[in-house]
Parts: sequence; C-alpha cells; structure tokens
Amino acid sequence: MVGVEVKQAIKTRSDILLAVASVTFKEWGAYRSHSMVSIFVGPVFFVVQYFIWTAVFAGGGMPGMELDEVIRYFAATALIGYLVMDFADWNLSMLVRTGKFLTFSLRPPNHSFFALSQKVGHRILGFLAEFLPCYLIFMFVFGIDMRPTYIGWVLVSVALAFLMNFYVNYSIGLVSFWVVQSGGIRRVYSLFGGIFSGALIPLVFFPQSLQWVQFFLPFQYTSFVPAMVFLGRYELGGIEMSIPAIVGIQAIAVLVAFAFCELLNSFAMKKFTAVGA
Repeated sequence: MVGVEVKQAIKTRSDILLAVASVTFKEWGAYRSHSMVSIFVGPVFFVVQYFIWTAVFAGGGMPGMELDEVIRYFAATALIGYLVMDFADWNLSMLVRTGKFLTFSLRPPNHSFFALSQKVGHRILGFLAEFLPCYLIFMFVFGIDMRPTYIGWVLVSVALAFLMNFYVNYSIGLVSFWVVQSGGIRRVYSLFGGIFSGALIPLVFFPQSLQWVQFFLPFQYTSFVPAMVFLGRYELGGIEMSIPAIVGIQAIAVLVAFAFCELLNSFAMKKFTAVGA
C-alpha cells in the first residue's frame, strides 16, 4: 500500500513538472528573439577569452593548463552557462515584493518545486535556441573539438550544476521574506560567482589557498567542475581526482545546498504566515 502511494506521489509530481515545464517552454518560446540575441553572447565572450589567453600563453604560458585546454575550457563554460542559467532568485523576490507569492502559498505544489519545473522548461528552450546553435558555431566555425572525454559523466555533472545553481539562487530569493529587497545580495553573489565559479578565469590559476577554499563554496560546482569533467581531468588546490570522485563530491555539495534551501524555506514560510498573509 505504501509503495502504491509513493508511486502515485512520484507520478503526480512528474505530471506537474512536465505540465509546468511545457507551459514555460511555450510562454518563453513566444519571445524567441531574446534567445536568438543571446546566441551571440557566448561566441563573443569566447573570442575575447581566446585573444586574451593566446596573448598570455605567447608570453610564456601559465602552469596548470595548456592553451588548447584553456580554449576548450572556455568553449565548454559558455555552453554550460546556457544549460544552467537561472533566475529563481529574481523571480521569487518579485513575487514576495508584489504580494503575488500568496497564491502559491494557498495551493500545491510548493513554490520551490514549481520554480524548478519552470527552470526545466526554460532551459529546454535554452538548449534548443542557444546551446545547439553555439555548439555548432564552436565546432564548425571556430574548429574546436567539443567532444567530451566522458559524455556520461558530463551529463551527470551538468545536471548537478543545474540543480546547484537553482538551489543557491532560490535560497537567495528566500532572503526576500526578511529584507524584501534582495537585489543587493543577488548582485554580491553574482560578483563572487562570476569570479570563483571559473567562468572568467580557470580556478587552477588562482593562489592555492583560494583554490582550497573553493571545495567548501558552491561556486565551482556550477561551472568549473562540469567544464573540467568535459576536459576529462580534474585538479584543484594541488589535489588530482578521478572524474567519478569529483562528480561524487559535486553531488554531495548539491545535497547540502538542497538541505539548506529546504531549511531556509521552512523558516521563510513561518515568517510569511507570521505577518498575517
């Protein structure tokens, strides 16, 4: 009997996820021009990085990565960015600030699951309208070898990066229940995330003390780890790990982020009902 109830609950949540993702896909699909414009962002960013790092390595290079690895690394981070991009913090903050969150508190499912379902639909559109065109540009225009070393582990790592980005951003959005305007916190996180995720500079080029710190922060698990899994090797802070090992650590980090998000969400719901909403 319990098994039947569990299966029914899973089916119900799966149906909700597919329904919300489908609606979100269609809704954002009506604004395809926005996605089409963002196609140029990845390649332009890559070209800038290409010229910068070509100049750096022409002057003697840097320890930790070869030039061809750096080029493939930045191509991978650009593509991964399209798959894990998230706006849950901004969206939740807007709902709280305008009072529209009340409608989500009165009906199932809880908003965090609804927001995750929205992100699934939004990023499926991103995969078709942003990821695939840029992948082809990198492969056939820039001539970069975009074949991952271990495609299965890359898929798992990108999925974990997808979840990590969502849970961290949703946690930031939950702060709106206390401060209403969480824009400042979002900007600070975005600043540190841009630096320490590895999207701007590979983390192996940081001082070793800062590399060690990254194991205890969420940033590297959203960009650097999946990019290094794509390259087929991982090293940080002088520690070399096998691909299964670092993906396992990434999974643990996601579980911690999920647990923290759920805990903060429970406090936020108490805060929300406590003010009479």
